[in-house]
Amino acid sequence: MPWPNAPGPVAAAVQDTGEAGPDSDFLPPEFRAPSRQDVAGFMMRWDQPLVLDGEVRECPACGAYRHWVVLCLRDDSVWLRCRAGHTTRELGLDAAWYHRHSGPADHWHPTLEDGLRHLGH
Repeated sequence: MPWPNAPGPVAAAVQDTGEAGPDSDFLPPEFRAPSRQDVAGFMMRWDQPLVLDGEVRECPACGAYRHWVVLCLRDDSVWLRCRAGHTTRELGLDAAWYHRHSGPADHWHPTLEDGLRHLGH
């Protein structure tokens, strides 16, 4: 589930001017989904144990092995966050893995904390 950094330049220009520009037949800003460049990353819940190369991944800080939030950042790095709030980079996963398992984004959140709260973390 993505969370936006800030409105993109196109959305900001439309909001600031209040005038109909050359793309006036395009969707109004409130109906536009942010592009990948406009968001800091995507997140999803992963409740079952995460098994990579035959090994169950555990949180290095607390030993948790399930109920993750998987974060895929703009730089295509993948991070795991346990319920205790420990976040660690998972080098065994990449953006392609994330996109194969995540499904479509269905919510947009202004901050990471809002997204985590939405996911029950």
